[in-house]
Amino acid sequence: MLARADTVATIAESWLARFEAALAAPSLARLEGLFHADSHWRDLLALTWHIKTASGSDAIVRELATRAGRARPTGFKIDLHRTAPRNVRRAGTDAIEAIFGFETVEGRGSGVLRLTPDADDGNTVKAWTLLTALDEIKGHEERLGRSRPQGKAYSRDFRGPNWLDLRKAAAEYDDRDPAVLVVGGGQAGLSIAARLAQLGLDTLIVDREARIGDNWRKRYHALVLHNQVHVNHLPYMPFPPNWPTYIPKDKLAAWFEAYVESMELNYWTATEFEGGSYDEKAKRWSVVLRRADGTQRQVWRGKNVLVIGSGNSGHDIAQDLHSAGAKVMLVQRSSTMIVNVEPSAQLQYALYDEGPSLEDCDLITTSMPLSLVRKSHIVLTETARNMDKELLDGLERRGFKLDFGEDGTGWQFKYLTRGGGYYFNVGCSDLIVKGEIGLAQFSDIASFVPTGARMRSGETLAADLIVLATGYKGQEYLVSKLFGDDVAYRVGPIWGFGDGQELRNMFARTAQPGLWFIAGSFAQCRIYSKYLGLQIKACELGLLP
Repeated sequence: MLARADTVATIAESWLARFEAALAAPSLARLEGLFHADSHWRDLLALTWHIKTASGSDAIVRELATRAGRARPTGFKIDLHRTAPRNVRRAGTDAIEAIFGFETVEGRGSGVLRLTPDADDGNTVKAWTLLTALDEIKGHEERLGRSRPQGKAYSRDFRGPNWLDLRKAAAEYDDRDPAVLVVGGGQAGLSIAARLAQLGLDTLIVDREARIGDNWRKRYHALVLHNQVHVNHLPYMPFPPNWPTYIPKDKLAAWFEAYVESMELNYWTATEFEGGSYDEKAKRWSVVLRRADGTQRQVWRGKNVLVIGSGNSGHDIAQDLHSAGAKVMLVQRSSTMIVNVEPSAQLQYALYDEGPSLEDCDLITTSMPLSLVRKSHIVLTETARNMDKELLDGLERRGFKLDFGEDGTGWQFKYLTRGGGYYFNVGCSDLIVKGEIGLAQFSDIASFVPTGARMRSGETLAADLIVLATGYKGQEYLVSKLFGDDVAYRVGPIWGFGDGQELRNMFARTAQPGLWFIAGSFAQCRIYSKYLGLQIKACELGLLP
């Protein structure tokens, strides 16, 4: 679908006007005529107070008719301050894409509309995808711009406490408990704490490391982020424009410290969360926190090392040890997807180079329903596979077992379903192809002995050190450990999709009141911390049970 810019805007405005009129009745027939049979509506809290996707016009119309009466959405208009309506290609389909604004009885929101012609209905333009997302709760807007704190208490009263006095007192919690306790001070913890602070919710972060940023700083020596800087910003404070494309871990750790200070986040270091219990009657958690610290370092130059595991961590650790002079053998347990970090791994972030602002790119990203995201990634994975053919052929000649994800959906869906199983090649794969880092298959190991690994062939792979880069226990394990089996069973699986179209128990209410989860990439944490923060604020206001 190609049309002039003014025509594109007119088409989108006309659809929005008809949509608003159909919601006001609501008229099932009028609503049904606005959507393709194979269409998708994703709502981020705005009309449903859930993060959910409805697919198919029948399901969409039923859901909209059910929700419209309570939410009373109105004012659907093209947002003149956002990226203008335009012709785009998404998931292999040409469409008109428009960003709009609207409001409900409880809040204000933004959305993304994609329109395509219906060949079975005289090429009538209908909605292919629709996103409605809550931006703010009326009367409880974020304290930004003209709503920022004035600082009058300490700037005018010379006898009273100054800003630093107030900050120290706020972080000590001598006279109160926080409304929200955030366990873990990585990008997820910082993102949600910053969102909650702007919503006026008293929030404390606790982290067991001795220094802010140690959860990145203390990782292996050569670590850098594997996706580019322009998609990794934290909320409110983008990285400086002169920062490197791939951010080193220590630079990122230092930014975490600056972020906590600048955003005035309450943060307790060297504090381990040991567990807690929930009082159903009082609707309140009681928790136990403990201070802890400890470090260790060894050098393995000239030693034989087996690194077991062929995901990102396994490859990076193998390369790090190799560069330090160790004799490294990578042991592969199962097939792994390999993709060159540049340009192949960056294909999925092409939107962020198209020109729209970071805010608009984030909104457009969230607007894609799961089925279309899968379709897009199948195409991107095949493109990357062709781009990396020389490397992949070389790995296969060395005996490396490759795969490209379930149904060819690639590394992103490996990440979303299992959190691993892929490697962004920053050099280790090339070292394997050259034979500078050895390769063995775990299935060929019969047993481990004091001198290394005994192979089924009878030989022994000598090892002074064996590194297990075999992944991490899931959050279900931590829930069981910290809160007990009953709470873990009540919450259920965390991460992955199951039979639904949204990540399970992530960024949303769980079956355990007062227990929320946020995790993922910098982009995921930046985007979804907004909607998690709004839900927590809504609970505090009594808008949600």
